[in-house]
Amino acid sequence: MTGSPEPRKRRGAARERLLAAAARRFYADGVSATGIDAITAEAGVAKMSLYNNFSSKSDLVRAYLDARHEEWLALYRHRLATARDAREGVLAVFDAYADHANSAYEHGFRGCGLLNAAAELPAGDEGRDVVRRHKEEVESLLAGHLEGLLPDDPERARLTAEHLAFLLEGATARAGLEGAGTRLDHARTMAADLLDRLRADRP
Repeated sequence: MTGSPEPRKRRGAARERLLAAAARRFYADGVSATGIDAITAEAGVAKMSLYNNFSSKSDLVRAYLDARHEEWLALYRHRLATARDAREGVLAVFDAYADHANSAYEHGFRGCGLLNAAAELPAGDEGRDVVRRHKEEVESLLAGHLEGLLPDDPERARLTAEHLAFLLEGATARAGLEGAGTRLDHARTMAADLLDRLRADRP
């Protein structure tokens, strides 16, 4: 006989509430400043429920980092769905960053939630590796589109992807300090100009 799905459903709902509450508090207040009690109070669940779903606060932080990146990937895929070519594929990455910046945050945009969290984590913490892998994935997405734009020059595509990743992250940092996505708009314009020059240089 199999058990009722209801307890599993309730556990799943509690996990989602905890993760959503952690995301709000970690982004608004910081990882270190946010205690377990604040998260469970905002989620409206008992503290035991948190430990039934996450082995520790560190486990919850890693789940938050993964969820935030998946949130960005969903924005990117939505933008990519209307991209007509490799150039627009690159710009879809920039647009997804801008969409994330323009989301409704409790205290406004504070920069990249992944990098904000990583800055609070000690060297060697698994959470920093999670953030590094996510950032590498973004650069890989850029490189993939650029290989379509520069099919005969993979090395230039790789270097340009690195260049654009630096532009994107720098603009995000400045946008976070200013609490608005204007710098990301400027970065997109710079990226579009660079892509147009690359296309014009092709034989």
